[in-house]
Amino acid sequence: MARIDVGGLELDYELIGPEHGQPLVLTPGGRYPRDTAGVPELGAIFADNGYRVLLWDRPGCGASDIAFTAPSESVMNSEALVGLVRALNLKDVVLVGGSAGSRISLMAAARMPQNVQKIAIWWLSGGPVGLAGLAWFYCGDQVAAASKGGMEAVAALPSWAEQISKNPRIKDILLAQDADAYIGKMQSWAKAFTYRDDTPMPGISADDFARLTMPIQLFRSGKSDMAHTRRTSEWVHELLPNSTLFEPPWGDQEWNYVSTFPVDPANRRGRFERWPLIAPMVLDFLKG
Repeated sequence: MARIDVGGLELDYELIGPEHGQPLVLTPGGRYPRDTAGVPELGAIFADNGYRVLLWDRPGCGASDIAFTAPSESVMNSEALVGLVRALNLKDVVLVGGSAGSRISLMAAARMPQNVQKIAIWWLSGGPVGLAGLAWFYCGDQVAAASKGGMEAVAALPSWAEQISKNPRIKDILLAQDADAYIGKMQSWAKAFTYRDDTPMPGISADDFARLTMPIQLFRSGKSDMAHTRRTSEWVHELLPNSTLFEPPWGDQEWNYVSTFPVDPANRRGRFERWPLIAPMVLDFLKG
């Protein structure tokens, strides 16, 4: 593991696999860190197959810093990924990710299309209800806490406990914010998830999709998945110039099933613990 300054933020990351292997960036979802159950296990499979795998904590996740200057959290994370790839001098990268990791992979690729060779993504967040849920998940408890108890209440939220334990600077960064300005920023970041009729994924325009001409493996979402709707995955496929739609290696109820799993890092349990199941199909695509 290591840390590097990217645009004034210290990002925590780890590179595994052969030193001269093709770079592959694996990005998890939610605000989950890179060591979440299933993520390093999937990364290890890619590394064992010759890839130089970058596991990283996005800003506000795990041991990385956070800032509140970007127009949205997704923009902050995608720009951080572009900066991290450049800082590490990674060339012809492969981007792989699920849920928020799929969104960040596409947004980052649109910012550096000449340096992305292939992309593999699944669990694409979307739909009116799914996006409303993201606005609350990422910003709702922040606004509620700040309005009731200022930044001290925000810093005490369970949603920041793991980050603060791994990176005490997070608490200092949070406490340094003006509560009213922070509420305004969270309202703005929540608005960035508003469902729109002109794009399946807020933050990615039709022009952005058109720039993504590299081969993209896109796994269709389950019909029962209201967080990552099937229509979102199909709509993104329709907009991408060079994507192939795949059926995932799990059943229709997968998201509902894994959502019941305990978050138990010590016993390697969590929503992403079954992600290694996707490795054979992704490897076939990347090597095809």
